[in-house]
Amino acid sequence: MPSSSSKIALFIDGANLYATAKTLGFDIDYKRLLKEFQSRGTLLRAFYYTAIIEDQEYSSIRPLIDWLDYNGYTVVTKATKEFIDASGRRKVKGNMDIELAVDAMELAPHIDQMVLFSGDGDFRSLVEAVQRHGVRVTVISRISSQPPANARNYHFQFGEPIEVDALAVASVIRRESHWQSRVLRNDRH
Repeated sequence: MPSSSSKIALFIDGANLYATAKTLGFDIDYKRLLKEFQSRGTLLRAFYYTAIIEDQEYSSIRPLIDWLDYNGYTVVTKATKEFIDASGRRKVKGNMDIELAVDAMELAPHIDQMVLFSGDGDFRSLVEAVQRHGVRVTVISRISSQPPANARNYHFQFGEPIEVDALAVASVIRRESHWQSRVLRNDRH
């Protein structure tokens, strides 16, 4: 368990965390998420990575990005790229893995703990490299993610297996519905 003096950085793969939460049937409360990790040590940075479609008049992700940016997150965005696949279908691609990996490597010498919210098994090499800096790494993902990012598929030089199932942290980061908030407020009086 990290001490209250631990320097922590969060790296959130936005699309992956959103998909995981939807699969598990809850919405993320990003304010609670930030407070939770602030209570565990010194939160140096909370990165949120997402691709955006720039030429749309309205983007459903824009209000979230603006809120995160205003409320203490470092939001990293990249424009999506459109292409036509081999069968002639229009596809949109917006991968943020390189940006996340570069930021993690640059910050590794300055942190004690990295928390990676992603089920992307492509981050295996990144996790190993960050651990070689002596950083404790926690991966929060859905254990049944594809490709699996769980600890059974990693061979780490430092520390214990590091994956935490997103379902296990759901109570900490779940946004209460309006109905739940009212019930909880009434129960407290």
